[in-house]
Amino acid sequence: MPDKNIFTDKVKITIKSGDGGDGMNSFKAFKGKPACGPDGGDGGNGGAVYIVADGNMGDLLSFRYTSKFCAGNGERGGTNKCFGRGGDDVIIKVPVGTVVKDADTGTVIADMFSDSQKKLIAEGGRGGKGNVRFTTSRRHAPNFAQKGEKTEPHMLILELKVIADVGIIGFPNVGKSTLLSKISAARPKIANYHFTTLSPNLGVVKYYDNSFVAADIPGLIEGASQGSGLGHDFLRHIERTRMLLHVVDISGCEGRDPVEDFKLINAELSSYSKVLASLPQVIALNKCDIAGAEENIKAFKKKYAKKYHIFTITAVNGEGADKLIEGVFNILNELPPVKRIESDETFTYTKSGNLDFEIYLDGDAYVVVGSLVDMLCRNVSLNDPDSMAYFQKILREKGVISKLRQLGIKDNDTVVVGDVEFDFVN
Repeated sequence: MPDKNIFTDKVKITIKSGDGGDGMNSFKAFKGKPACGPDGGDGGNGGAVYIVADGNMGDLLSFRYTSKFCAGNGERGGTNKCFGRGGDDVIIKVPVGTVVKDADTGTVIADMFSDSQKKLIAEGGRGGKGNVRFTTSRRHAPNFAQKGEKTEPHMLILELKVIADVGIIGFPNVGKSTLLSKISAARPKIANYHFTTLSPNLGVVKYYDNSFVAADIPGLIEGASQGSGLGHDFLRHIERTRMLLHVVDISGCEGRDPVEDFKLINAELSSYSKVLASLPQVIALNKCDIAGAEENIKAFKKKYAKKYHIFTITAVNGEGADKLIEGVFNILNELPPVKRIESDETFTYTKSGNLDFEIYLDGDAYVVVGSLVDMLCRNVSLNDPDSMAYFQKILREKGVISKLRQLGIKDNDTVVVGDVEFDFVN
């Protein structure tokens, strides 16, 4: 059974679209007439891989137990010109706010920003053509068919970045979860010890006929930006918030200095990301009902009142929450909306594209490699003269023969193209 208490916001998965089905090489046959012409059908296309944003998902926990996703392969073409069945697509559901990256290059493929957003990640392989497709005015009975296109597996990184208007930050146990429970319908776990919050909690905060989304980010500590504590794992969740609500325990009841705590958290933000540190901040001085808080409030306001909007609250009973909500909303009205992370929206894993080649010397042999060779290996039947004629025609048309001559090839030198090896003749 999956542990529902494990919050997972970054995983690596493997995907593979389906291979195309092979074309059929067959001939009609009737009683007394054994060969009545080609009738081999095309193979089916392989299934594609899609990613869809699902607003009902909260994290990426399910991918800890299922990390490989393979679409169905296309079926082989049939006789009587029948097409092979196409492979089934695979749809991978992820939480809203998931950023999809190529694991090898780090390229951002998609930002799954809105509910039901759908992205084609990998195209299925094309089905091979049956031998009926290769008939011409001169070639009436082609005895070969095209193989289906094969696809390669790819590794993706899925990284969840919470989409919220306001990120609630501060040291552990300063009252962030309590505050969120008072200003929204969210019911985060609350207890009087550090690191009660082990995952971001989101709540919708109402302000008359308007609303905004606030996210309670697990407590940061000194050194969080370098990996200490829980904060390092969750700093990414405030990267796309519009502003920050910084909760400070102004009572100092745990022997901490509120001013120093405020400085340390901002230092961690700056160390992690200059952009993050530049976000507008509203300060909520919490636990104002505890003895000694009044003097600390005066000292804090004296130092920061000119630079920040400061509100005094007592989160446990909701005192001061209304004014805080009003202040946050007024600032949000002046800020631009949450932005998508820039991604290559046209990116799709596919083998379709230009047919290129390279030639290198392996001893005395000239070896031809590249996507052109992959295509020829799928299409050529070594036992069929018509297929070999097609093979030679493509080598001439695509410039392989010309390139070999430029490299100084001589008669009877060996040329290797995929599985085909032959002696060169000018």
